[in-house]
Amino acid sequence: MGVDARMARFRSDPRHADHPPAATAPPAPPHHDEPAGRSPMRLLLVEDDDRVAAALVAVLGRHGFQVRHARSGHEALDALVPDGSEPYRVVLLDLGLPDRDGFEVCSRIRAGSGVPVIMVTARADIRSRIHGLNLGADDYVVKPYDMGELLARIHAVARRGTPRTADEHGPEPDGPLASRGVEIDRERRRVSVQGRDVPLTRKEFDLLALLAQSPGVVYRREQIFSEVWRSGWEGNGRTLEVHIGSLRTKLGLPGLVEAVRGVGYRLIPDQPAGPATDDAAER
Repeated sequence: MGVDARMARFRSDPRHADHPPAATAPPAPPHHDEPAGRSPMRLLLVEDDDRVAAALVAVLGRHGFQVRHARSGHEALDALVPDGSEPYRVVLLDLGLPDRDGFEVCSRIRAGSGVPVIMVTARADIRSRIHGLNLGADDYVVKPYDMGELLARIHAVARRGTPRTADEHGPEPDGPLASRGVEIDRERRRVSVQGRDVPLTRKEFDLLALLAQSPGVVYRREQIFSEVWRSGWEGNGRTLEVHIGSLRTKLGLPGLVEAVRGVGYRLIPDQPAGPATDDAAER
């Protein structure tokens, strides 16, 4: 049976199986999302169903990821002990594990590591979602899911969780926002404009940091809510508008955050020549 067929069966069958020997995907050629020359992104897949795991490992490997499969919470925690090898960028964590609940595993991971965790589970109730996120999970994906969405979420949490080197610590004065006098210190989560510290809430900082990843690129409302609020945007449009308005006011830079009617928002790194039109674009 081909990989796509196995994934189709997985989408409709969240049951668990026994636990044969571990499987690790071999290194694959870099996917187009990974720059040439960079080693494949390492993922830790914690899943007790070997059929599900085998199909997922194969698909992820095809997309340029290097995956280690752990069948239990104990095996997952052992895999995260530093051993000098390249650290895992993301953990995909099932909740129905044979030796301990996935919530406990997430709590143990978060107590000793900042590696991003995506819970991937058949538990769709809102209490489980809230509990998982409160324990420190970075995202929560319910089976069955679309593979393209899972890949997008993996890349999203990996971007947020990418550790910076010593040379990268501190603000970014030479970035694309330098002409506006904006410095973003992602390590300390601080923002300054023309040397003036700008106090932002957690969501305001996350929103600015997301838009600043690709100035000029329009981020759709759905993507913003997925990456900043980790939820759908339906019915929450006013929440986003309020945060954008607050961000504009605090930064004091007309035209920096531009609304694209019916689509989303983008950062304009260069000072606009004429009056700002952001508010008009939202009407």
